[in-house]
Amino acid sequence: MSFRKLFVVLTVMAFAHPARAQHGGGSPPSHTAPAEAAQFNFLIGQWDLVVKPAATGLAQKIHGVPKLVGTWKAWRDFDGFGLEDELRITDASGNPINLSHAMRFYDTAAKRWKSTGLDVYRGVFSNATAQWRGSEMLLMSQGVDQDGKAYWSRGHYMDISKDSFTFKQERSTDNGKTWSDNLTIEAK
Repeated sequence: MSFRKLFVVLTVMAFAHPARAQHGGGSPPSHTAPAEAAQFNFLIGQWDLVVKPAATGLAQKIHGVPKLVGTWKAWRDFDGFGLEDELRITDASGNPINLSHAMRFYDTAAKRWKSTGLDVYRGVFSNATAQWRGSEMLLMSQGVDQDGKAYWSRGHYMDISKDSFTFKQERSTDNGKTWSDNLTIEAK
């Protein structure tokens, strides 16, 4: 056999089963999104927001929190395994407060959602996991605040209907022993 023919045969053999070699010899992964990948479908579209941060400082407790508004846009992505979304929050005058972009996908092996978000104005990435529980989506993540203090964040997407939902976020600075309100978003 000539060197040229041997090269062609070896090349064909090397690339005949790349998925098996990359995935431990088992069958290749499914390319069809499972039914669970539709659990975040309630977020798809464009939503107008009323954002209510928790009163944390003394002045906010006395005088109230600023009025915040925003938009939340989401669209299907990743061949049906997930979605991307963009959250914009401004004060009542339209001054930007927050711009976040998230990519969420359903991990069939872990049986949960995984997401990565970018807080654009602060240049901070975060990771979270989420699971559908009863009538709400529960999102969990860890982070570090502006003072360098570690926290857990727990978000609840609840009261979900075809034209509205509520997102409530809580924080814990004692490893989940106690939780305090951080913010509530009403989406319509």
